[in-house]
Amino acid sequence: MKHVTIPKAKRVIGPLGEALAEHDLPPADTTRWVIRRKAEVVAAVNGGLLTTDEACERYQLSLEELISWQQAIHRSGMSGLRITHLQEFRDQS
Repeated sequence: MKHVTIPKAKRVIGPLGEALAEHDLPPADTTRWVIRRKAEVVAAVNGGLLTTDEACERYQLSLEELISWQQAIHRSGMSGLRITHLQEFRDQS
């Protein structure tokens, strides 16, 4: 079977309908995760601008946290990102 490389997207549609390029994403050292920033990272991953591994490494996220953001948006839209269980756990530590 031949391995097919999918080209990386140059732009994706962001959570507010705007075009996002990699330089438009939150900075790698982001520590305050407001809803919009989470949604931008999810849009970047879902649209192929970043891979899951790249997003987790760039933002020091666990795979579980990124998946929880994706599921929250899928279930409830951006309002589902108000707080995650992993953030609550993180705050208690």
